[in-house]
Amino acid sequence: MARIICVANQKGGVGKTTTSVNLAAALSEMSRQVLIVDMDPQGNASSGLGVKRYENQDNNIYQVLIGEKSIHETIQSTQIKNLDIVPANPDLVGAEIELVDMPQREYRLKSALREVSGKYHYILIDCPPSLGLLTVNSLSAAETFLVPLQCEYYALEGLSQLLNTAGLIKKSLNTDLRIEGIVLTMFDARNNLSHQVVAEIQSHFAEKVFSAIIPRNVRLSEAPSHGQTIFQYDPKSIGAKKYKELAEELDGRVYGHKESESTPAQVVASDSGQESEIYV
Repeated sequence: MARIICVANQKGGVGKTTTSVNLAAALSEMSRQVLIVDMDPQGNASSGLGVKRYENQDNNIYQVLIGEKSIHETIQSTQIKNLDIVPANPDLVGAEIELVDMPQREYRLKSALREVSGKYHYILIDCPPSLGLLTVNSLSAAETFLVPLQCEYYALEGLSQLLNTAGLIKKSLNTDLRIEGIVLTMFDARNNLSHQVVAEIQSHFAEKVFSAIIPRNVRLSEAPSHGQTIFQYDPKSIGAKKYKELAEELDGRVYGHKESESTPAQVVASDSGQESEIYV
């Protein structure tokens, strides 16, 4: 069965889609069968893999969530071997409203992915920059969640709210949910602040922080405009090298050894002042 990983962070511009697309591409180059589910109405993961918005008007994740299509009907192949995608387009904005009155609204994605989980090694869910019903569906469907975190001053802003939400979902909707790890992104080696943020995150989350740190790299920014991953656009770039390292590290965690049981290792204060036990 596939390892279902939700790539989430309520802050925008932290590298969620860049990480989803390039991590998936790196895993597929390792002969892993990978499916990306684009849960962001902006559809950037879709366009980043060369899927045009006008090409998926009737076959996208919106139709799956509202029950008009099966997920089998919406899966599209990409230009990359071993990598498929369920695309998104702006129609997905309406799903937040339409799902409210639907039965089992938090489990619509989970039910759909159950049909195809046996076909893949990994299913990566690219979440929108919010903690709405689309993200709740994603966290309810996932076994683990991966958090891209930029190496900047406001890196921890909003992280406590995401972990608090994940803790609530673990208690009420998905008792198996746990954190896969934190990926540090947008690292600038010339900036002392970046080094300070890395040290702080590593001291708080220890082994849950991936060793592969993604640097600021102009090639990573340019690749999506060509509808390509970094491995198609510039496979020799530092961005490609680091995402390959991240994929190898993740695959080693998932398939390389038996995982230990999750323990309540971090207590994070929510914005309301309450404390939530986060299982990592």
